[in-house]
Amino acid sequence: MKKRNARGVTLIELVVAIVVIGISASVILGVLSSNVGASADPMVRQQAVAIARAYIEEILLRNFVDPDGTDGEAARIDFDDVDDYHGLIDTGARDQFGNAIAGLGDYNVAVTVTGSGALPGVPAADALRVDVTVSRAPYLNFTLSGYRTR
Repeated sequence: MKKRNARGVTLIELVVAIVVIGISASVILGVLSSNVGASADPMVRQQAVAIARAYIEEILLRNFVDPDGTDGEAARIDFDDVDDYHGLIDTGARDQFGNAIAGLGDYNVAVTVTGSGALPGVPAADALRVDVTVSRAPYLNFTLSGYRTR
C-alpha cells in the first residue's frame, strides 16, 4: 500500500492565519473610521466660506457714505451703507432681510468695519475694511476680509 501525503492545514497554521487576518481587518477599520469621522469637515468649512462670501458681497455692494444722511440704522433690512454693518452679530446665518436660513443655525457671524490706510494709493479716509468672521463650535473660526473704497 502506498502512503498518501496528508493535505490540509495544521491547527497552528490556521491560528496564525486567523490572527494575521484579524490584525489586518482592525487596522483597515481603524483607518476607515478616522476618515469617516473627518469627512464632514470640508463641508462645514465650505459652508462657512459661502456664508462669509454672501455677507461680504451684501456689505460691499452698499454705499460708502450714508445716502439718506441718517447713520446707524437699527434693523439690517434698513442698512444702506457699509459702516451700518459694524458690530453686526448673527446667531445662525441670516439672509439680507434678517431671516434665518434653514440648516445653518449652528453658524455664528460677526462683522467688523474699520477704517484702513493699508491700500496703496488710497487715502485712509477713503477706504473701509470689512471683516466677516464665521464660527461654528467647537473648532471652526473663519474670517474673510474685503475693502470698500470711495
